Amino acid sequence: MKHILLACSAGMSTSLLVSKMKEVAEEKGIDVKIWAVAQDKVTKDIEQADVLLIGPQMRFLKKKLAKLADEVNVHLDVIDPTAYGRIDGEAVLNRALELMEEAN
Repeated sequence: MKHILLACSAGMSTSLLVSKMKEVAEEKGIDVKIWAVAQDKVTKDIEQADVLLIGPQMRFLKKKLAKLADEVNVHLDVIDPTAYGRIDGEAVLNRALELMEEAN
């Protein structure tokens, strides 16, 4: 099972995106756990993830979170603003899967 963690400022704006990503994963038969947290919960949940995707509004935290992600061997990226705005679960899920593939 793959584990994808999304983080945003308050943890609420990504909830729709998580739902869409889960729908796409189910349609494609991908065994995945996807969940969202607020930025202050990332340090607690990151060790359970394979990939951490952060909302575009948190781009300024990427450098800080990259250090943490490296320490626990988690792949990190900022969610594409267009995909985020469109709540494009397929595009965001595909990016998370790409990050995991690049590591192998």
